[in-house]
Amino acid sequence: MLSNQLYDEQKVKDVAMLAGRILLESGAETYRVEDTMTRIAEFYGLHNTHSFVTPTAIIFSLNEKSSTRLYRVSDRTTDLEKISEVNEISRAITSGKVSLEAAKMALDILDKENLQYKFWLKVLSSGIVSLLFLFMFDGSPSDAIPAFISGLAGYYICEQIGAYFKIRFFAEFAGSVVIALIAIACVQYFFSESVDKIIISGVMPLVPGVPITNAIRDMMAGQLIAGITKGVEAALTAFAIGAGVGVIFIIFGGTL
Repeated sequence: MLSNQLYDEQKVKDVAMLAGRILLESGAETYRVEDTMTRIAEFYGLHNTHSFVTPTAIIFSLNEKSSTRLYRVSDRTTDLEKISEVNEISRAITSGKVSLEAAKMALDILDKENLQYKFWLKVLSSGIVSLLFLFMFDGSPSDAIPAFISGLAGYYICEQIGAYFKIRFFAEFAGSVVIALIAIACVQYFFSESVDKIIISGVMPLVPGVPITNAIRDMMAGQLIAGITKGVEAALTAFAIGAGVGVIFIIFGGTL
């Protein structure tokens, strides 16, 4: 009986850790990760659980006698579809609609799936976003094409460099450099009017909006370490974007 109980606890821990890992890797708030893991464990009668989640690690223990598990998270992205799917599976578990084995199988399948949009569609969308921001900032129609191209090219460079060079914040720096170069070239050699509005519109797809929001929500939920960490990460990302634009302005004498 004891061996069966330990085996069941290990299966509960497997499901809780897998659900938490998918959430954290998909960009969920740390308090949501902890809450999901705790609710799954509590449904199976394991009330004395302990979890500690940071943006880069998950530590989880069912009780004092159970072994503690640690999972290191190195790659994080923003995948709201996966977050939604994990939430649905978690609700199905806590409402008794699925068994532990079926939930584990569903999470395994979800973990291997790529639910993000196609890369070309994300690149195209970034250009459209930049174009819309230009008009929101009361930009000139002559700046529309440069804003679209700069947003598209900046996002493309950022994603490509981020995929091949695992150096934090360098991808955003390179993307903003490309955006500034395109804006300056279009104003100098074509009929564009406003360098600043083109650049501001172009960098909008690179702005870390989700990390900033998650940092605030974690802080409000009492997750001070995670909130501060995400806030610093978002601030450094914004600094890298500004530094890329600033370097180009310095090179060109800052007279544009």
